[in-house]
Amino acid sequence: MTSKSLLRYVPLVTLLLLGSCSQDFLIETNPNAIATSDYYKTENDVLLALNGVYNSLRNNNGIAEGSGLFSEERSDNTGRNDNQSNAGEPFQFNDFSLLPSNSYLQTHWTALYQIITRANSVLAGSETIPFTNADTKAQYQAEAKFIRALTYFHLVRKWGDVPLVTKPLNTADEVLTNTFREKKENVYAQIVADLTDVVNSPLPDVRSAADKGRVSKVAGNALLGQVYLTMATTLDQANRAANLAQAKTYLTNAYNKRTFGTLKEIPYADVFDVAKKTTNPEAIFQIVYKQGDINYSSSIAASNQAQGETINSLKTATGVGGNVKADLVSDYENGDIRKDYSIKYANAAVVKDYFITKFRDASSTAGTSGYGGNDWLLIRYADVMLMLAEVNMYLGDEATAIGFLDQVRERAKLPLYNVAKTDPAYSARYPTLKLAILHERRVELAFENQRWFDLLRFFTPAELVSYFKAKPQSGYGTAQLSNFGTKDYYYPIPFNEYKLNPTGMYQNSGY
Repeated sequence: MTSKSLLRYVPLVTLLLLGSCSQDFLIETNPNAIATSDYYKTENDVLLALNGVYNSLRNNNGIAEGSGLFSEERSDNTGRNDNQSNAGEPFQFNDFSLLPSNSYLQTHWTALYQIITRANSVLAGSETIPFTNADTKAQYQAEAKFIRALTYFHLVRKWGDVPLVTKPLNTADEVLTNTFREKKENVYAQIVADLTDVVNSPLPDVRSAADKGRVSKVAGNALLGQVYLTMATTLDQANRAANLAQAKTYLTNAYNKRTFGTLKEIPYADVFDVAKKTTNPEAIFQIVYKQGDINYSSSIAASNQAQGETINSLKTATGVGGNVKADLVSDYENGDIRKDYSIKYANAAVVKDYFITKFRDASSTAGTSGYGGNDWLLIRYADVMLMLAEVNMYLGDEATAIGFLDQVRERAKLPLYNVAKTDPAYSARYPTLKLAILHERRVELAFENQRWFDLLRFFTPAELVSYFKAKPQSGYGTAQLSNFGTKDYYYPIPFNEYKLNPTGMYQNSGY
């Protein structure tokens, strides 16, 4: 990898056409290699470039529907048992044997910085042309800042200190000058600054059905609340109380802007129903896919289906489907409706195991090619409610925390918390409210790539080692729990990035 490829995407703007159809901003067209310095001439140029930022979110090497290798497979929810395919590199993530030379790790790092590069281009380009309406400029910039903040949030939680770039880098010298790791506290400060601009912007609180997939003010509040909650639990504890207060403020802002009453009004299955995705009131921010389209459809339903099964897709499956660890299967309580919706046991001889059924599109439009219409939910209200339970628990308001927890449990047809904890089996597994909330997040948000980040937030590195090593190996599969150590709290810096500047791109401890 050359120095130019660390932080700088090719010097082009990928343009997307925006028409009247609600999903037309997905459709990409070749800009014929227009240099960014010559590209921005009109407001519409900024809009087309912004659509290119949204399009970059759909890269499965970044944070899209197929990116579970970099988060969910790092956790105790999923993780492949095949330690041979692709030189065994994907297996390293869940086996806690990840090497800095891992090519998937490098690809993930590059994909994340490509998103940031596109966002930086829009932000810089929007300052070079006049806008008829100042609010239009502010909205476009808020959308780009949200996506940049979201991407840096992924980077800082996975690697800790990372390069922090907030402007286009147009020469090799500029790239080299910026090739160093910024302290994670400064990265978080930039994330907070970007999201503060989002929540104070003229963006709408909630997007219309025609604009699903675009950033809203609710999304900004929800993400900023999660960022403050993560800072409170993982950074300098001197600022814990202030960060918790801010987390509560922004998560409450998001919650109060919901367009429904209580969570039980929205059936769990409806949240993932492709026929209801544009009117789903629980969705806050999602990556949009286009059913039946060879280029812009979702493949998550078909790719997770096991051989011999038809529940997810009309496409014939030949493999074992989306892996589900026995440790997660055993964590579902009796009567939890989310279990039968989210996972299923496959009887095929080559499977004989559970696979993921949470994402389904067996429609005739998706067809036998599996061109599904599933959107990838990045933020939804059950997540916000459980974070409100978490933050109120930390603030000592257990009654309010339990109220939010109970909204989620009630929809799942489970006993409310104060009843559940009288069950000796439940109280033995989740002896504290904190562990009960962590459990609820696990089964509610399974396979939505939240679990690993939850574990990082709920436990210190040493506590996380103890948590993992207390699990039985039999529930974990082929990957070895004994490999897990405090170094695994962060990923290693990819070797190609480290060698560009061994001093500035210093390696994480243990690698």
